[in-house]
Amino acid sequence: MNNPFKILLLLGKVVRPSLAKDMPAVRDGFWLGRGYAALTFFGFVVTHTQAEADHFNRHYDELKNHEMIHLRQAQNCRDSWLLFYVRYLWYYLRALPYNRKLKNAAYKLNPFELEAYRHMDDLGYADRCREDGATEWRQWARLSVGERMRLLKAPQNG
Repeated sequence: MNNPFKILLLLGKVVRPSLAKDMPAVRDGFWLGRGYAALTFFGFVVTHTQAEADHFNRHYDELKNHEMIHLRQAQNCRDSWLLFYVRYLWYYLRALPYNRKLKNAAYKLNPFELEAYRHMDDLGYADRCREDGATEWRQWARLSVGERMRLLKAPQNG
């Protein structure tokens, strides 16, 4: 997809999160910032290159698991992509002032990202969350942004 508006055509193929069995990857680097490998977009995964999209569609690895966790999180947001993105944006904006203290803090301190990064190496996590959706993000959301920052910067045991 060379035209940045072509991705909007995907909106015609959107299904509720609970009805999505998989999230196919599409290439559209226009919407994806540098330093990010993929982006969940209403049940699709956006990648920079066609080779990345092809890999994503053929292999279930940590990156695909990370994006599938976002699918399960949307399922837990009243099975609504729109509500998922409204909440995602809210958490992002609340953490934006912390970007001065930590690079990309608004992204890194987002409760949805904290859960997805924490479990991306557990390739069975998204499947275990299939019924009710991924819910750990709610625990992170109860913490203040400052508390999330302290936990993220704390040394990990083990």
